[in-house]
Amino acid sequence: MKLGVNIDHIATLRQARRGRIPDPVEAASACERAGADSIVCHLREDRRHIQDADVRALKASVRRLNLEMSIAPEIVRAALAIKPAQVTLVPERRQELTTEGGLDAIRLSKRLTPLVRKFHAQGIEVSLFIDPATRQVKAARDTGARIIELHTGTYANASSRQQPKAREALSRAAAQGEALGLSVAAGHGLDYGNIGAILAIPQIDEVNIGFSIIARSVTVGLEQAVREMIEQLYQRNKAHALQAA
Repeated sequence: MKLGVNIDHIATLRQARRGRIPDPVEAASACERAGADSIVCHLREDRRHIQDADVRALKASVRRLNLEMSIAPEIVRAALAIKPAQVTLVPERRQELTTEGGLDAIRLSKRLTPLVRKFHAQGIEVSLFIDPATRQVKAARDTGARIIELHTGTYANASSRQQPKAREALSRAAAQGEALGLSVAAGHGLDYGNIGAILAIPQIDEVNIGFSIIARSVTVGLEQAVREMIEQLYQRNKAHALQAA
């Protein structure tokens, strides 16, 4: 299983003083040294944390950049100019603290399909960030996207009593996505305590995690925080290898 580390909140801290530190590029480098497979950032329309210059600098310095973004024309133009390895299309509301749910691939299919085609024509992979619902998985595939990222927020925020039901929804959606030929990622609200049940879903081959790693890094340092998360992923990969042997 691969790990993408979202570094938005490095920029959140910098923007609190409108200064130059901490530097998202420096943070991304620490994440890569620790073993992160990709760097994730979200260029929001209100530029509350990551700025256009950050995305350009990250594109020039990291091995693989996954740009989270809305489908607003201004953001689409910026992404096509910068050409990250991947874009992840997400819903966005100005009032929200963080992304609150999945993209409605059914309702937005007529806008998403030509957009996916446009990104693919530029060699940019496209992932749709969707809720773990059967109709959404199929609609995502029908846009031409080759990757889905399942929104794990409901699972992460559920009570211990409700968490198994939310986890089962993720498992069903991941199995459906794989059956439809999609690569399946997962993310939102995952942390060191709740990721175990997600690692047990075999069809999920990537997790994208930000806040919990950045929060952990305040006390142990960023490289160590990333290594601790990768160790959990490594144990899952090791178990799968033993089962296949």
